[in-house]
Amino acid sequence: MKSAASKTPASFEAALQELERLVQTLESGGTSLEDSLKAYERGTVLLKHCQETLAQAEQKIRILDGDQLRDFAAPAESSDEGGAD
Repeated sequence: MKSAASKTPASFEAALQELERLVQTLESGGTSLEDSLKAYERGTVLLKHCQETLAQAEQKIRILDGDQLRDFAAPAESSDEGGAD
């Protein structure tokens, strides 16, 4: 049986939410050293899951976009540009 630290999250969003809760708990400073270490260990599992999920999504986008991945264009500002001095 897998330990709680190595249990795979149900989704990227679930992993991110759990990771955020762990960070808040650790930042509050109200946990014992043993519990903090367990939370840190779980956090590393969650972080790795999120990074791998994002890398897979990026790879899919590269495939769909013909390996032409590019930065998004910055939105044009229409109200302040090209107007009166």
